[in-house]
Amino acid sequence: MDDIDALLKISNVRKVFSEIVALDGVSFEIKSGEVVGLVGSNGAGKTTLLRLMSGVYRPTEGTITLGDGTPVHLMRSDLGVVPESTGLYSRLTAWENIRYHSRLYGVSDDVSWKRTLKFAQSLDMEENLGRYTKGFSRGMRQKTALLRALAHGPKVLLLDEPTAGLDITSARTVRALVEQIKHEGGTVVYSTHQLFEAQQVCDRIIIIHNGVVKADGSPDELIRENNSASLEDAYVNLTQEKARIRYENNKSESGLTKLWHKLFRPKTPNQMGEFEDE
Repeated sequence: MDDIDALLKISNVRKVFSEIVALDGVSFEIKSGEVVGLVGSNGAGKTTLLRLMSGVYRPTEGTITLGDGTPVHLMRSDLGVVPESTGLYSRLTAWENIRYHSRLYGVSDDVSWKRTLKFAQSLDMEENLGRYTKGFSRGMRQKTALLRALAHGPKVLLLDEPTAGLDITSARTVRALVEQIKHEGGTVVYSTHQLFEAQQVCDRIIIIHNGVVKADGSPDELIRENNSASLEDAYVNLTQEKARIRYENNKSESGLTKLWHKLFRPKTPNQMGEFEDE
């Protein structure tokens, strides 16, 4: 891949929590217009990698930069992030959540509204934008989080298990939105442990196991290069080593983890005017 085509570069990244090596020597590049799947079991290092790519964590070693060489933590406005926990303000409407997030990035309400309405139509959320999110189903909360992440016009959309826990219809709607973004030339990093999902929506799949990249290529390439009958067979062949237990040492990352929570797990005022977790 030519450097001129690279939108996001991950170079020899190592991430250590206390004595646990979460990621070790991870390197790859993402081209503009690609939908790239990060596939691995729980504890593989997918969420840690996404937090590094979003600039919330800093690598112990290595670099993560945009195509022009700028470290991602200095250019968070170029990124749209949908974490595993949506972290919506339950006492605000869907649109108020989205508008607040867009204003943090200096995006006008008019621009944010136009982008929100466009994608809300795809997600069948138009009639719910004025509703408070407190009564939303998991699927509606996930759709709102997607709209929030897209409203400021990011160059890269980072999705952490975007269909986890969703019903079949909601999951299909989310995948259809990713397909729409892909056809419009958008760039998406799609983290999942569901191989069939990755095969459906991703141009390219990066298999991560125990903090190491085991394979990187299109589904057909992974099947062919591993002499396998299916992507599932290829995955099993590449991940025979016993999967480790999921681990993150939040104490060693207290400041950055608090930032992650502040951005995506907001708090709301109680009756005493104090703030409490949703």
